[in-house]
This record gives sequence, C-alpha cells and structure tokens, in this order.
Amino acid sequence: MADISLHYSSHAPLAGTFTALGQIFSTWRRRARERNELAQLDARSLHDLGITPSAVEFEASKPFWRG
Repeated sequence: MADISLHYSSHAPLAGTFTALGQIFSTWRRRARERNELAQLDARSLHDLGITPSAVEFEASKPFWRG
C-alpha cells in the first residue's frame, strides 16, 4: 500500500479571506473620507471642478458601502 501524504494548511484559505476583508474595509474608509472631503468643498472649488452642488449632495449622501 502506498503512503500518501497530503500537504494541507488550514490557514491558507483564511489568509485570502482576511486580505479580501482588509481591502473591502480600506475601500469603505476611502469612500467615506472622499465623500466627506467632497461635501466640504466650497462653491468656487466645485465650479472649478465642474461639479454641481446637487451632484455633490447625491454623492455625499451615499452610504460608504455603495460604489
């Protein structure tokens, strides 16, 4: 009978999961920060960027998990 050895690490699947979760949380934090910064811009800055106040209000009111 042949001796079969399986090389399985129970930590490997979790490593990818934790990496993916870290990336998701990082994206959520970035979105929240960017939307907050956008909401703080004055009318002149918005005009220079070509963004309407209603577009800013729409984007800033989105929850952080929505892209």
